[in-house]
Amino acid sequence: MDQCDRVWRERGLLDAVLAGDERAWRAWYGESFPGLYAYALWRCGGLRQHADEVVQETWLAAVRRLRSFDPARGSFAGWLRAIAANVLRNHFRRERRRAAGHPAAHDAGAEEERRERAERVAAALAALPERYEAVLRAKYLEGQAVAAIAAATGDTPKAVESLLSRARQAFRDAYLERE
Repeated sequence: MDQCDRVWRERGLLDAVLAGDERAWRAWYGESFPGLYAYALWRCGGLRQHADEVVQETWLAAVRRLRSFDPARGSFAGWLRAIAANVLRNHFRRERRRAAGHPAAHDAGAEEERRERAERVAAALAALPERYEAVLRAKYLEGQAVAAIAAATGDTPKAVESLLSRARQAFRDAYLERE
């Protein structure tokens, strides 16, 4: 679907939802939920409990702010991901404050170790600039080739490779900082 068709369709859905059309809301929710959940799960390092909370908080915020969504500025999916990214940042800020106030001493088993590693991954992703997170998401979550990312962003494949390299390094730095 090209940009004009997407804007036209999403503007129609937005108008219908704001007018109280429950079918339009269900359709929009149904087509948007899988992508939002995959994004949240990726950003939460595979921890489903955290992803569930983030997605729930994201939908609540989206419902409250639906009138501010403008299809001409970007897709509904992108708008939801931006809300989710903010929810995640707030979540990890709260977690850091909580951890600083209550240092836990535990003899963690394998499951606890996996959970902690996933939380470090999620926190490192949340700390990245949006452009780095977006290119890593396109490459590793969505499985896009460098050429496809370049075509979508208007960059050269070499520029995307360079951006990926910087994004991976920034992720490593953020991950190691949390160890």
